[in-house]
Amino acid sequence: MAEIKVDQTLDCMGLSCPMPIVRTKKAMDQLDAGQVIEVQATDKGSLADIQGWTKNTGHHYLGTVEDGNVLKHYVRKANSTEIKKEKKHPQVISNEDLEEKLIENKKMILLDVREPAEYAFNRIAGALSIPLGELESRIQELNQDAEIYVVCQTGNRSDLACQLLTEKGFKQVTNVEPGMTSWTGPTEK
Repeated sequence: MAEIKVDQTLDCMGLSCPMPIVRTKKAMDQLDAGQVIEVQATDKGSLADIQGWTKNTGHHYLGTVEDGNVLKHYVRKANSTEIKKEKKHPQVISNEDLEEKLIENKKMILLDVREPAEYAFNRIAGALSIPLGELESRIQELNQDAEIYVVCQTGNRSDLACQLLTEKGFKQVTNVEPGMTSWTGPTEK
């Protein structure tokens, strides 16, 4: 593979969601249109995060190279006519309100879009695991007419997942905020 010319390298190693995206957003503000940033991360979820974020903002995801346990993401800053205002999925529920719905045993799908390792260590009982990076290819596993609540670590990946599901015709999709970092309800391992 040819050497990739970058204008800035951003070290996000050891950080987990949402910090690689937060730092990438700040760094992108300092770049000129057309410049390329290399974001170095160790969080496997950063791949889906970067891809989803660039899709939503208009910046150009160029690709990712694995170098040992480091993911090197390459993003080119869009020019002002390509940049989109970052969207947020409008339908949101708090952790506490979701917990009440779970107690009511309401018929619904709870979709966990975190990486398999995050899901393995701590999850809400009955949650279906489909990592964000696999969601588009596994979307047929979900009932398009079902009420779907989407959870991740902080509400960022789940927001991107809600947007994707809505784009694909799902009507009853709700993002859970702030997600597992603040979940106080029962969990299983």
